Amino acid sequence: MPTASLLSPEVVAKYQPVIGLEVHVQLLTKTKAFCGCINLYGGEPNTHTCPVCLGLPGALPVLNRQAVEYAVLAATALNCTINMQSIFARKNYFYPDSPKGYQISQFDKPIAEHGYIDVPDANGNIKRIGITRLHMEEDAGKSVHDGFADSANRTYIDLNRCGTPLVEIVSEPDIRSADEAWEYLTRLKEILLYTGVSDCNMEEGSLRCDANVSVMLRGAPEFGTKAEVKNVNSFRFIRDAINYEIERQIEIVESGERVKQESRLYNSGEGRTYSMRSKEEAHDYRYFPEPDLPALVVDDAWKAEILKALPELPEARRARMIAEYEISTQDAQTLSSSRTLADRFEVAAKSAKSPKRVANLVLSELLGRLNTLGLELEQSPVTFAGIAKAADLAESGELSSKQLKQLFDICFEKNEDFPTVYEREKPQQISDTSVIEKMIDEIITANPKQLEQYKGGKKTVSAFFVGQVMRLSKGQANPAVLNELVIKKLDEA
Repeated sequence: MPTASLLSPEVVAKYQPVIGLEVHVQLLTKTKAFCGCINLYGGEPNTHTCPVCLGLPGALPVLNRQAVEYAVLAATALNCTINMQSIFARKNYFYPDSPKGYQISQFDKPIAEHGYIDVPDANGNIKRIGITRLHMEEDAGKSVHDGFADSANRTYIDLNRCGTPLVEIVSEPDIRSADEAWEYLTRLKEILLYTGVSDCNMEEGSLRCDANVSVMLRGAPEFGTKAEVKNVNSFRFIRDAINYEIERQIEIVESGERVKQESRLYNSGEGRTYSMRSKEEAHDYRYFPEPDLPALVVDDAWKAEILKALPELPEARRARMIAEYEISTQDAQTLSSSRTLADRFEVAAKSAKSPKRVANLVLSELLGRLNTLGLELEQSPVTFAGIAKAADLAESGELSSKQLKQLFDICFEKNEDFPTVYEREKPQQISDTSVIEKMIDEIITANPKQLEQYKGGKKTVSAFFVGQVMRLSKGQANPAVLNELVIKKLDEA
């Protein structure tokens, strides 16, 4: 079996990777797709089940209305066309974790089609990745291969997950690198989280990705044979798996062999993929319309009602935040990375004198500290109301940047909000102009060389004198007063 390790950049450059992604997303409904069982991760094995999700004779499925509404929200957010009528189908396959022997899915008439996500390419330009379809289906159970005394020779089955509502989002084969795949998945997850239809928790299997990868000689008229890498559980591993698979296939073609159409699994510990089984074609699943479910009709009135719950989506929100709060594109990207963060920032920004200063404090003093300490936003001792107060104090000149940092240090050290710490610690700021002038005179006398530079036209040297006075005052000089007096004194000297 060829291994992907010895290819030169020149050989790799001869080939064009072609990648399409199939993403399965569990929906955050209260109950399962076709029965009243609770839709909840975990629990005692085989306790969230009933005759419907176990496929017992005579049990009939009833479609979950909320699952349809979530599918419409997700599809609309992904720029898909919602089909007024869609059909459920039986997808037949026989695995131990699928007790019915089939999965209720959608085949030739899905609920939504023809969407897209815009992502940056390798050159920073916007590239549109097409979405072929978004369809509804139910999840299978889980095969458990470890955790038991006899796991070496037995597999256990947990059917709690059977019947969990899913949407499957199938991209066009428009992706040309592992990095583009990562960008696509990052934006897809961000959009889904904004809509609230899923928690996209990859560790719990709420979001799972299969990557279809092929290679062809650049300029060739047809795509190469694809291999599917299944159920990779992190975006980083998906990127690694795609890169490995690209090189594996190039080496196969370069050696004169043919790539097999098959399903493969990625071993993150070894950094390579392994053959799992030959890849089924659609006809192998013997699709036929689900006889126990009527056609799903989403008319204009119902769709309009559903879309009232559609929030402002990330890209539109970023554009508005940049214009409204005069922040940079990069800052807007970070502040809108989650709907919760963006909501809290905007409340604070609207209540403060300077939204831009609020943004700076959130990015530098709040998120920076949370990242360093490994804390989530909800675990922060400093609220966004506290951030707004800190921003106003800094804006009015009552607190210097050094004093702000010291107060935030105390907030995180004592697990207290900013207003509480400020009232107790309230730094004594020097605003008496005569006191500040005396310190400026002392610093100017001690630094004749820098004074000559200033008089010679190097006006930026004023920052040196401001810094020295601030150090002399132990950070207590009023910044606004200090800056004004430094320029005045230097000009007079």
